[in-house]
Amino acid sequence: MRALATTSLDGLRPFHRGKVRDVYEVDDDHLLLVATDRISAFDHILPDPVPGKGIVLTQLSLFWFSYLGTSVEHQIVETDPRRMPDAVKRHADVLRGRSVLVKKAHVHPFECIVRGFLLGSGWKDYQATGRLCGIELPTGLRKNAEFKPPLFTPSTKAKAGHDENVSFERMQHELGSALASELRDKSLLVYTRCADHARSRGIVICDTKLEWGDRRGKTLLVDEVLTPDSSRFWKASDAAAHLPDGDPPSYDKQVVRNWLETQPWDKQSPPPRIPADVQALAQARYVEIYETIVGRSVPELDG
Repeated sequence: MRALATTSLDGLRPFHRGKVRDVYEVDDDHLLLVATDRISAFDHILPDPVPGKGIVLTQLSLFWFSYLGTSVEHQIVETDPRRMPDAVKRHADVLRGRSVLVKKAHVHPFECIVRGFLLGSGWKDYQATGRLCGIELPTGLRKNAEFKPPLFTPSTKAKAGHDENVSFERMQHELGSALASELRDKSLLVYTRCADHARSRGIVICDTKLEWGDRRGKTLLVDEVLTPDSSRFWKASDAAAHLPDGDPPSYDKQVVRNWLETQPWDKQSPPPRIPADVQALAQARYVEIYETIVGRSVPELDG
Protein backbone atom coordinates (compact mmCIF):
# COMPACT_ATOMS: atom_id res chain seq x y z
CA MET A 1 0.00 0.00 0.00
CA ARG A 2 1.03 3.62 -0.49
CA ALA A 3 2.52 5.33 2.55
CA LEU A 4 1.09 8.57 3.92
CA ALA A 5 3.98 10.77 5.02
CA THR A 6 2.09 14.02 5.52
CA THR A 7 -1.36 15.52 5.09
CA SER A 8 -2.83 18.71 3.70
CA LEU A 9 -6.57 18.83 4.28
CA ASP A 10 -8.38 21.72 2.58
CA GLY A 11 -11.03 23.28 4.77
CA LEU A 12 -9.35 22.30 8.04
CA ARG A 13 -6.97 24.52 9.98
CA PRO A 14 -3.67 22.88 11.01
CA PHE A 15 -3.40 22.86 14.81
CA HIS A 16 -0.20 20.91 15.46
CA ARG A 17 2.24 18.68 13.63
CA GLY A 18 3.94 16.07 15.77
CA LYS A 19 6.50 13.44 14.90
CA VAL A 20 3.76 11.10 13.71
CA ARG A 21 0.38 12.86 14.03
CA ASP A 22 -1.04 15.77 12.10
CA VAL A 23 -3.70 17.55 14.16
CA TYR A 24 -6.40 19.80 12.73
CA GLU A 25 -8.93 22.06 14.38
CA VAL A 26 -12.45 21.05 13.34
CA ASP A 27 -14.34 23.57 15.49
CA ASP A 28 -14.03 25.30 18.86
CA ASP A 29 -14.58 22.03 20.71
CA HIS A 30 -13.04 19.30 18.53
CA LEU A 31 -9.77 18.27 16.92
CA LEU A 32 -8.99 15.75 14.20
CA LEU A 33 -6.01 13.48 14.95
CA VAL A 34 -4.44 11.87 11.88
CA ALA A 35 -1.78 9.20 12.34
CA THR A 36 0.59 9.37 9.37
CA ASP A 37 3.12 6.69 8.45
CA ARG A 38 6.07 8.81 9.59
CA ILE A 39 8.52 7.12 11.92
CA SER A 40 10.89 8.82 14.33
CA ALA A 41 14.01 7.66 16.13
CA PHE A 42 16.61 9.43 18.25
CA ASP A 43 14.51 12.62 18.13
CA HIS A 44 14.51 12.73 14.32
CA ILE A 45 11.72 12.12 11.84
CA LEU A 46 13.17 9.63 9.39
CA PRO A 47 13.03 10.33 5.64
CA ASP A 48 11.11 7.17 4.75
CA PRO A 49 7.70 6.30 6.22
CA VAL A 50 6.52 2.79 7.08
CA PRO A 51 3.44 2.04 4.93
CA GLY A 52 0.30 1.46 6.98
CA LYS A 53 1.95 2.29 10.29
CA GLY A 54 -0.53 5.06 11.13
CA ILE A 55 -3.45 2.73 10.54
CA VAL A 56 -1.99 0.12 12.89
CA LEU A 57 -1.36 2.74 15.59
CA THR A 58 -4.90 4.08 15.33
CA GLN A 59 -6.62 0.71 15.23
CA LEU A 60 -4.63 -0.72 18.14
CA SER A 61 -5.37 2.38 20.24
CA LEU A 62 -9.07 2.01 19.42
CA PHE A 63 -8.96 -1.62 20.50
CA TRP A 64 -7.50 -0.64 23.87
CA PHE A 65 -9.98 2.21 24.37
CA SER A 66 -12.78 -0.27 23.75
CA TYR A 67 -11.20 -2.91 25.97
CA LEU A 68 -10.85 -0.46 28.87
CA GLY A 69 -14.51 0.46 28.57
CA THR A 70 -15.79 2.74 31.29
CA SER A 71 -12.83 2.18 33.62
CA VAL A 72 -11.24 5.37 32.22
CA GLU A 73 -12.67 8.29 30.29
CA HIS A 74 -11.14 9.26 26.96
CA GLN A 75 -11.41 12.05 24.40
CA ILE A 76 -12.64 10.10 21.36
CA VAL A 77 -15.92 11.20 19.75
CA GLU A 78 -15.93 9.46 16.34
CA THR A 79 -13.67 7.06 14.45
CA ASP A 80 -15.32 6.90 11.00
CA PRO A 81 -14.52 9.98 8.88
CA ARG A 82 -17.72 9.41 6.89
CA ARG A 83 -19.66 10.29 10.05
CA MET A 84 -17.56 13.32 10.93
CA PRO A 85 -18.33 16.97 10.05
CA ASP A 86 -18.51 17.88 6.38
CA ALA A 87 -15.05 19.50 6.34
CA VAL A 88 -13.63 16.08 7.32
CA LYS A 89 -15.93 13.88 5.22
CA ARG A 90 -14.52 15.21 1.97
CA HIS A 91 -11.16 13.66 2.91
CA ALA A 92 -12.60 10.31 4.02
CA ASP A 93 -10.57 8.26 1.55
CA VAL A 94 -7.28 9.62 2.89
CA LEU A 95 -8.37 9.48 6.54
CA ARG A 96 -9.97 6.04 6.59
CA GLY A 97 -8.56 3.87 9.39
CA ARG A 98 -6.05 6.44 10.61
CA SER A 99 -8.09 9.35 12.01
CA VAL A 100 -10.19 10.10 15.11
CA LEU A 101 -12.36 13.06 16.03
CA VAL A 102 -11.64 14.03 19.63
CA LYS A 103 -12.73 16.50 22.28
CA LYS A 104 -10.26 19.26 22.96
CA ALA A 105 -8.45 18.86 26.27
CA HIS A 106 -5.62 20.55 28.14
CA VAL A 107 -2.85 17.94 28.06
CA HIS A 108 -0.91 17.62 31.31
CA PRO A 109 2.84 18.31 30.84
CA PHE A 110 4.09 14.87 31.91
CA GLU A 111 4.52 11.56 30.15
CA CYS A 112 3.02 8.95 32.48
CA ILE A 113 5.41 6.03 32.13
CA VAL A 114 4.71 2.62 33.62
CA ARG A 115 7.55 0.12 33.73
CA GLY A 116 7.05 -3.59 34.15
CA PHE A 117 10.72 -4.46 33.67
CA LEU A 118 14.15 -2.99 34.37
CA LEU A 119 15.48 -2.20 30.91
CA GLY A 120 16.35 0.66 28.58
CA SER A 121 17.05 3.99 30.25
CA GLY A 122 15.79 2.58 33.54
CA TRP A 123 18.53 -0.05 33.53
CA LYS A 124 21.16 2.61 32.80
CA ASP A 125 19.90 4.78 35.67
CA TYR A 126 19.90 1.82 38.04
CA GLN A 127 23.45 0.85 37.10
CA ALA A 128 24.65 4.40 37.73
CA THR A 129 22.71 5.27 40.88
CA GLY A 130 20.83 2.25 42.22
CA ARG A 131 17.68 4.30 41.73
CA LEU A 132 15.07 4.83 39.05
CA CYS A 133 13.41 8.25 38.80
CA GLY A 134 14.06 8.80 42.49
CA ILE A 135 12.84 5.34 43.52
CA GLU A 136 15.36 3.37 45.57
CA LEU A 137 15.60 -0.15 44.16
CA PRO A 138 16.97 -3.30 45.81
CA THR A 139 20.64 -4.00 45.18
CA GLY A 140 21.70 -6.80 42.87
CA LEU A 141 18.87 -6.58 40.36
CA ARG A 142 19.65 -8.00 36.95
CA LYS A 143 18.87 -6.47 33.60
CA ASN A 144 15.27 -7.14 32.54
CA ALA A 145 14.18 -7.90 36.11
CA GLU A 146 10.39 -7.76 36.40
CA PHE A 147 8.81 -5.23 38.74
CA LYS A 148 6.00 -6.65 40.87
CA PRO A 149 4.04 -4.41 41.11
CA PRO A 150 5.00 -2.24 38.10
CA LEU A 151 6.61 1.15 38.71
CA PHE A 152 5.22 4.56 37.80
CA THR A 153 8.04 6.83 36.61
CA PRO A 154 6.95 10.12 35.03
CA SER A 155 8.94 12.27 32.66
CA THR A 156 8.66 15.83 31.45
CA LYS A 157 7.32 16.45 27.96
CA ALA A 158 10.16 18.16 26.12
CA LYS A 159 9.27 20.43 23.19
CA ALA A 160 12.70 19.70 21.73
CA GLY A 161 15.31 17.07 22.55
CA HIS A 162 14.86 14.28 25.07
CA ASP A 163 12.17 14.02 27.72
CA GLU A 164 13.61 14.09 31.25
CA ASN A 165 12.87 11.36 33.78
CA VAL A 166 11.71 12.97 37.02
CA SER A 167 10.58 11.85 40.45
CA PHE A 168 6.94 11.47 41.42
CA GLU A 169 7.59 14.15 44.03
CA ARG A 170 8.49 16.59 41.24
CA MET A 171 5.22 15.75 39.52
CA GLN A 172 3.32 16.30 42.77
CA HIS A 173 5.02 19.66 43.24
CA GLU A 174 4.01 20.87 39.77
CA LEU A 175 0.52 19.38 39.47
CA GLY A 176 -0.54 19.07 43.08
CA SER A 177 -0.69 15.87 45.11
CA ALA A 178 -4.29 14.94 44.24
CA LEU A 179 -3.91 15.23 40.46
CA ALA A 180 -0.47 13.57 40.40
CA SER A 181 -1.85 10.64 42.41
CA GLU A 182 -4.86 10.37 40.10
CA LEU A 183 -2.66 10.23 36.98
CA ARG A 184 -0.36 7.66 38.62
CA ASP A 185 -3.22 5.40 39.74
CA LYS A 186 -5.05 5.58 36.41
CA SER A 187 -1.84 4.91 34.47
CA LEU A 188 -1.12 1.84 36.59
CA LEU A 189 -4.71 0.66 36.09
CA VAL A 190 -4.46 0.98 32.30
CA TYR A 191 -1.10 -0.80 32.15
CA THR A 192 -2.12 -3.62 34.50
CA ARG A 193 -5.43 -4.36 32.79
CA CYS A 194 -4.01 -4.25 29.30
CA ALA A 195 -0.84 -6.18 30.21
CA ASP A 196 -3.01 -8.96 31.63
CA HIS A 197 -4.92 -9.20 28.35
CA ALA A 198 -1.72 -9.12 26.31
CA ARG A 199 -0.23 -11.97 28.38
CA SER A 200 -3.34 -14.01 27.67
CA ARG A 201 -2.47 -13.55 23.99
CA GLY A 202 1.20 -14.47 24.45
CA ILE A 203 2.54 -10.90 24.53
CA VAL A 204 4.49 -9.16 27.29
CA ILE A 205 4.11 -5.38 27.56
CA CYS A 206 7.43 -4.30 29.05
CA ASP A 207 6.59 -0.63 29.52
CA THR A 208 4.43 2.13 28.14
CA LYS A 209 3.90 5.86 28.23
CA LEU A 210 0.47 7.44 28.49
CA GLU A 211 -0.84 10.97 28.24
CA TRP A 212 -3.73 12.48 30.14
CA GLY A 213 -5.63 15.71 29.70
CA ASP A 214 -8.17 17.83 31.51
CA ARG A 215 -11.51 18.76 30.00
CA ARG A 216 -13.85 20.78 32.17
CA GLY A 217 -12.49 19.22 35.34
CA LYS A 218 -12.51 15.63 34.06
CA THR A 219 -9.35 13.62 33.46
CA LEU A 220 -9.27 12.05 29.99
CA LEU A 221 -6.92 9.50 28.45
CA VAL A 222 -5.62 11.15 25.26
CA ASP A 223 -3.47 10.48 22.20
CA GLU A 224 -2.39 6.87 21.56
CA VAL A 225 -2.60 3.91 23.94
CA LEU A 226 -0.25 0.93 24.16
CA THR A 227 0.99 0.99 20.58
CA PRO A 228 4.39 -0.05 19.19
CA ASP A 229 5.35 3.64 19.20
CA SER A 230 4.53 4.21 22.87
CA SER A 231 5.30 0.79 24.35
CA ARG A 232 7.79 -2.05 24.24
CA PHE A 233 6.46 -5.53 23.45
CA TRP A 234 7.98 -8.99 23.71
CA LYS A 235 6.55 -12.32 22.71
CA ALA A 236 6.16 -14.37 25.87
CA SER A 237 7.94 -17.30 24.18
CA ASP A 238 10.91 -15.06 23.34
CA ALA A 239 11.02 -13.74 26.90
CA ALA A 240 11.10 -17.27 28.27
CA ALA A 241 13.95 -18.19 25.92
CA HIS A 242 16.14 -15.11 26.48
CA LEU A 243 15.59 -13.97 30.06
CA PRO A 244 17.08 -13.29 32.54
CA ASP A 245 20.31 -12.24 30.81
CA GLY A 246 19.44 -12.03 27.13
CA ASP A 247 17.48 -9.46 25.16
CA PRO A 248 14.26 -10.77 23.60
CA PRO A 249 13.37 -9.30 20.18
CA SER A 250 11.26 -6.20 20.60
CA TYR A 251 8.03 -5.91 18.59
CA ASP A 252 8.00 -2.17 18.11
CA LYS A 253 10.10 0.35 16.18
CA GLN A 254 13.26 -0.93 17.86
CA VAL A 255 14.14 -2.75 14.62
CA VAL A 256 14.61 0.64 12.96
CA ARG A 257 16.66 1.98 15.89
CA ASN A 258 18.83 -1.14 15.74
CA TRP A 259 19.52 -0.59 12.04
CA LEU A 260 20.34 3.08 12.61
CA GLU A 261 22.86 2.09 15.28
CA THR A 262 24.83 0.20 12.61
CA GLN A 263 25.06 3.25 10.35
CA PRO A 264 27.77 5.95 10.27
CA TRP A 265 25.31 8.56 11.55
CA ASP A 266 26.08 11.06 14.31
CA LYS A 267 22.39 11.49 15.35
CA GLN A 268 22.78 15.23 14.76
CA SER A 269 22.81 15.52 10.98
CA PRO A 270 19.84 14.45 8.81
CA PRO A 271 19.22 10.71 9.25
CA PRO A 272 19.92 8.21 6.47
CA ARG A 273 17.33 6.70 4.14
CA ILE A 274 15.77 3.48 5.42
CA PRO A 275 16.25 0.47 3.14
CA ALA A 276 13.15 -1.24 1.84
CA ASP A 277 13.86 -4.44 3.77
CA VAL A 278 14.05 -2.54 7.08
CA GLN A 279 10.81 -0.73 6.26
CA ALA A 280 9.16 -4.07 5.48
CA LEU A 281 10.43 -5.64 8.70
CA ALA A 282 9.13 -2.70 10.75
CA GLN A 283 5.75 -2.90 9.04
CA ALA A 284 5.56 -6.65 9.69
CA ARG A 285 6.35 -6.13 13.39
CA TYR A 286 3.62 -3.49 13.74
CA VAL A 287 1.06 -5.70 12.00
CA GLU A 288 2.04 -8.82 13.95
CA ILE A 289 1.69 -7.16 17.34
CA TYR A 290 -1.78 -5.91 16.40
CA GLU A 291 -2.96 -9.24 15.05
CA THR A 292 -1.62 -11.16 18.04
CA ILE A 293 -3.16 -8.88 20.66
CA VAL A 294 -6.48 -8.27 18.92
CA GLY A 295 -6.92 -11.65 17.26
CA ARG A 296 -7.84 -10.41 13.77
CA SER A 297 -6.31 -8.67 10.79
CA VAL A 298 -5.87 -4.90 10.79
CA PRO A 299 -9.03 -3.14 9.53
CA GLU A 300 -8.56 -0.84 6.55
CA LEU A 301 -4.92 -1.82 5.99
CA ASP A 302 -5.46 -3.26 2.53
CA GLY A 303 -7.94 -0.65 1.38
